[in-house]
Amino acid sequence: MNSIHQAAMNPITEDDIANYLANTPDFFERHAQLLSQVQLTSPHGTRAVSLQERQAGMLRDKIKALEHRVMDMVRHGTENEVTADRLQRWTRGLLTTRDARALPIRIASDLETLFLVPQVAIKVWDCDAAYANEAYAQNASEDMKALATSLTAPYCGVNSGFDVAGWLAEPQAAVSIALIPLRPEPEAPAFGLLVLASPDPQRFHADMGIDFLERIAELASAALSRLRS
Repeated sequence: MNSIHQAAMNPITEDDIANYLANTPDFFERHAQLLSQVQLTSPHGTRAVSLQERQAGMLRDKIKALEHRVMDMVRHGTENEVTADRLQRWTRGLLTTRDARALPIRIASDLETLFLVPQVAIKVWDCDAAYANEAYAQNASEDMKALATSLTAPYCGVNSGFDVAGWLAEPQAAVSIALIPLRPEPEAPAFGLLVLASPDPQRFHADMGIDFLERIAELASAALSRLRS
């Protein structure tokens, strides 16, 4: 009676059963008939399925999830390969441009063409006197220069009325924007600014990675050093 009383006071819980099965791996070997008798609800309907069928379904779901992950990895790898190829072609354009005077125009036009950026503008200041009359060396106000210097990294986000958007051919179409400061060294004041713009509000957004844009900034800054006095 005491054992019955104790059992009533301390009933076996689901956790007790789970722990027992986990610690008794040969249980179903000794009671194999139970496996065929266990019926579970299918996750894809209300019908009952056997334990083996449920396990097979769970395995299929895991395989499908792994397939999706592999496809995502392949897709991202392909996208990265395409981006790397475009960057290489853009860099090659910088290296093969003999006339330093044409460099800013080449930088902007190749960004538009190779990376399908709807609008690109560039301004460079503190240039050698030989380039002072070029369009890209003019109309950068002190406020715009200060904005460029204040950026410690490329800015990506909504165009909230930046004055530098006025450098674009169609400033009203610049919904999202990327501002890329150009500087000779990481801590030095900026000597130029690249402006990338799109009518797509998600093309340049605050949460996007900027590693690629930083590389663009470094390469463009190095190439444009030929214009400086």
